[in-house]
This record gives sequence, C-alpha cells and structure tokens, in this order.
Amino acid sequence: MTSKGSREPEHLPREARALTGRRVLLHTAGALFLLYLFLLSITLMGGAFKLFGKAFAEALIAGCSNPTVGLFIGMLATGLVQSSSTTTSLTVGFVGGGVLPLEFAIPIIMGANIGTTVTNTLVSFGFVTRKEDFRRAFAGATVHDFFNLCAVAVLFPIEIHLHPIQKLAEGLTRAFGAAGGVSFVSPVKAVVKPVASAIQHLLTDTAGLTPRVAGGVLLAAAIVMLIASMIFLVKTLRVLVVHKAERFVNRWLFRSDATALLLGICLTVFVQSSSISTSLVVPLVGAGVVTLHRCYPFTLGANIGTTCTALLASLATVSATQGGTLGVTAAFAHLMFNILGIAIFYPLKIIPIAAARKLADLATESKRWAVLFVMGVFFGIPLVVIMLSR
Repeated sequence: MTSKGSREPEHLPREARALTGRRVLLHTAGALFLLYLFLLSITLMGGAFKLFGKAFAEALIAGCSNPTVGLFIGMLATGLVQSSSTTTSLTVGFVGGGVLPLEFAIPIIMGANIGTTVTNTLVSFGFVTRKEDFRRAFAGATVHDFFNLCAVAVLFPIEIHLHPIQKLAEGLTRAFGAAGGVSFVSPVKAVVKPVASAIQHLLTDTAGLTPRVAGGVLLAAAIVMLIASMIFLVKTLRVLVVHKAERFVNRWLFRSDATALLLGICLTVFVQSSSISTSLVVPLVGAGVVTLHRCYPFTLGANIGTTCTALLASLATVSATQGGTLGVTAAFAHLMFNILGIAIFYPLKIIPIAAARKLADLATESKRWAVLFVMGVFFGIPLVVIMLSR
C-alpha cells in the first residue's frame, strides 16, 4: 500500500499534464475555427452593406458640393458600405474622371477614415450582455473612433485653408509616383472571400433574391454568426489565457507601444482591412487580455496599415494618365493624414483614451448611449448635414 501510494503522485500529474495538453490543442483548434467564423461574419456584413448602399454611396460622392459636405459624405458612404477602400476607390475614380476636384477628395478620404471604424464598434456589441466585458470592449473599439474624430477636428480646418496634406501628397507623388509598386493578395481574404462570395452568389443568383433582400438575409446571418463566434471565442480565449497565452500576448505582441503599433501595421497589411484587424483586437480587450493603453497604438498602426495597402495598389497601377497620378496622390494623402494625426494625438493620447472610457461608462449604464453614438456619429449627423446642404 505504501509503495503504491508513493507511486500515485508521480503517475497522476503526468496524466493531468497529458490531458491539459490535449485540452490546449482542442481549444486552440476551436479558437481558430471560431476566428474563421468571426472573419467570415465581418466579410458577410460588408457584403450585405454593399448590396444595400454601394449605388447610394456612388451617388453621394458624385454629388459632393464642397469640402465640408465631402467630409460627411465620406463618413456616411463608408458607414454604408463598411469599407474605406471602396469609398477611396470610388473617390479616386471620380477625381480621375474630372467629376470631383482633389480638394474635395481629401475630405472624403478623411471622412472614410472615421466611417470605417463603425465595424469594430459594432463588434463590441457582442459583449452587451456582460457588463464589464462590454465596458472594456466598447472602450477598445471607440478609442479608434475618437482618435479619428480628434484628428479630423484638428486637421480638417487646417487642410481647408492651407492644404498641407494635399501639398505633401503631391510632393510624394512626384518623388515616388514613377517608382512602380507590387501587388499583394491577403491569405485571409483568400480563405474567407470565396466562402462569402459563394453564399452571396447562392442568395442573389441561385435563389434569385433582389439585392436588398439578399443584403437583409446576409446581414441577419452575419450578425448571428458574429455574436455566436464572439461569445464562444471569448470563452475559448479565457481558457487559453490560463495556459499563459496572456503572458505571450503581453510579453511579445503588446509588450510596448512600439510593438503594438508595428503589429497593427503588419496585421492590417496582411489582412488588407483595418476593419478586420481592429475588430480582431476587440475580443482581446473585452476579455481583459489587452489593455486599452496597448489597444490604442495598435489602432494607430492599423490606420497606417490600411493606407499602405491602398498605396501599394495605386503604385502598382499608376500610369501617366491623370487618373493614375491622382490615385497615388489620394493614397499618399490618406497616409499623410494618419501620420500627422498620430504625430499630434499619440503624445496627447489621454484625450481619445479618456473619451472612450467615459463613453464606455455611459454605455455600460445605459445601452442607449452606445446606440445613439453609432447611429448619430456614423449615420444621423452626416445624413442631416448632407440633406441640409442640398
């Protein structure tokens, strides 16, 4: 009995360790599957909004009458199609075709920078049933909103009167416009996009649904998939955190503001979407794995990363025509806007961080503040300004 008893303490820990190893592998595989569903839901949501609003966005941009209206058109159009790349591409096309002057295009791009953040703000609503998680997630999402709002509040009036962003962009175009570029296919889009396209094709072509009806079905499916994947992804991440994932994330990925900024740039270039990269960090903030102070530089990096994608595309397709040159200028203007915004509001990061925390506190106590913020900032106010201008 004694010898048997003396062997059990050695035997049981080995079994426990093996079981723990299997559980970690299972939870890791589950997290990857849920992450795929999460990415797919965001892609489907973007496709749904494009079915709803792309034609409307085109009409909005074509009808831009002055820089101030252009700013709100960029916000509303991007909020409708859930893609700053789409808004920027349409804007560059109109500029190249002589429909829109460059002075109006840059404010539209500024507005697109704000509008694209609606995606990760909507993602934070997946935590709405859990008070503290929602407080953290909503703050992590809206700190991106407040950075863009602050940057526009400072740089937009300066740009209208002095045009520093336009002059810098034109100078960079002259310096690098003939350099040529490279194309890059995102592995994430290569995996997710075919499934999303197949689902959309099934609804619009096979089932014969109209774009609006198909968009409604896609949006409903995307929301259900998003919420379900978020709930189970956070639970899975918490289990993995017990096995030192939190130490890895904080020690290597978010160990400093510089590494968080670089991660935001690299991940956004990799997935070719700031909406996806910033939405990916929201569950980590909600689960308490990443702090708001480390989330902030990550979102700044995402802002730069999304301009790098557009810049690579514009340089790869640049030609001697006016449209090709203006495409590069618009991409450089987007880049310079974000760099100048970071130069101002990284040292003053307490402003967007404090604003995000305050709004998250209000939204946690009463969810109507969260709804009013999303509907007002991204849709209501821009729509009212545009309607009044006409």
